[in-house]
Amino acid sequence: MSVFDRQRLPSGVFKLDVERMRRGWYSDQYLINVARTLGRLSAQGYRFKGAAPGLDPAPASLAGVDVGSIEVEMQWYPRRRPSCVVVGVDKALAILATCAGRFDEAGRFIETFDRMDVWAVHDGAEAPFEGDLQDVFPVLKARGRYRDFAMLETPTLGALSRGSRIATNVYEVMKAARGKPIFFFPARFDAHEVQAADGYAYQIAVQLFNQNYSKSARIYVSTGAQGDWWGGSGAGTIGHGAIVCFLGDTAEATLAFAASQPAEIPRIALVDFRNDCVGTSLQVVRTLFFEYLARIRAGATDDARKYKLFGVRPDTSAQLRDLSVRPIGDAHLDCGVNPRLIFAIREAVDGAYAAWGLSGDEVRLAEAYCREVRIIVTEGFTPARIREFEGLGVPVDIYGVGSWLFSSCETCGSATEFTAEVVRVRVDGVWHDLARAGRRACDNLLMEKVV
Repeated sequence: MSVFDRQRLPSGVFKLDVERMRRGWYSDQYLINVARTLGRLSAQGYRFKGAAPGLDPAPASLAGVDVGSIEVEMQWYPRRRPSCVVVGVDKALAILATCAGRFDEAGRFIETFDRMDVWAVHDGAEAPFEGDLQDVFPVLKARGRYRDFAMLETPTLGALSRGSRIATNVYEVMKAARGKPIFFFPARFDAHEVQAADGYAYQIAVQLFNQNYSKSARIYVSTGAQGDWWGGSGAGTIGHGAIVCFLGDTAEATLAFAASQPAEIPRIALVDFRNDCVGTSLQVVRTLFFEYLARIRAGATDDARKYKLFGVRPDTSAQLRDLSVRPIGDAHLDCGVNPRLIFAIREAVDGAYAAWGLSGDEVRLAEAYCREVRIIVTEGFTPARIREFEGLGVPVDIYGVGSWLFSSCETCGSATEFTAEVVRVRVDGVWHDLARAGRRACDNLLMEKVV
């Protein structure tokens, strides 16, 4: 499924709308026009009648060239500087494998993928892009009858552009966070249909970062769909709406969640409901710890695990100043999830056990319990903001990132886009370089033969 295991995801994983894709439902109309025109010319027995100024050297005779069945080489490559993490290759291959072909006179679809020559990198490869499109690193290359796959340019480019945009942005966030885990939290900012592909792209980016930087950051997605392609599952906190159901009592809401859910689900308390993150964190930690302690005292260690608080999550709006933060008159330093708030939460939670009236081994147990509570931050985090937190040594354990993961490159402003070009044509059994001005056939040693 990636560069990490040299396997590719099977076509069935992607749940493609094959029937409509074969008919061009997801394709730009001009590409449908091209495919239909070539098909009709082939049926009519049309032969080339013009000149061939682009062929060098030109064949002695061009009169017999069957334009309708012409074979070409198309290359797909990225346009994001200085590089991108490539994801979407397996989906693009699945589109070609199931939708390349033609309909016969009876309306039956004849698949022709096995008659093509296709090369591709693996998902997770890194593709540099410097200079201009004269010198690029293609991530996918296909040779075959053009009318059989011309319409598939649109959906294959879409798969590559979307997957690579998410993966590249996750990779940038991981670098900013210096390997701390990133809670993948963009599902609410886009259509639900993209969640599986986005979650897969996130997972590939985390694996690549761990490999390149010798880290072991864990993978956290927020929905089950985001883990669909690779077997992950969603994790998360209790929402603000749930706290309303408990009449604003965050501690009771978290306790009820802990009591009713399997121990494997991390217990993460959302602590900004009353705009007092420190006070609410202290209430939650104390409430869950004493339930935990009661079961330890009773020897019920397995049941005690259900009351182990994984973390607290402040999600304060950028327009609000938390009650825990003393105002100094600067909105950037006063409001939202800011460094001063996180330092205050960490200090309060670490020392909370001292006021619980414990003694002996129970003091040490409580101290460890408090210090193991993680701080997960959300609300408007970007690579720049994460770098600011990391530069200040803010005690964040996990960053939650949402809508920024759909953005363009933070430094250069370029989007993670892919384009495709026909760069060679086959005439009389010989492949000739032939591309529009400013483009040329390129190679990438990372590509492997697929068919």
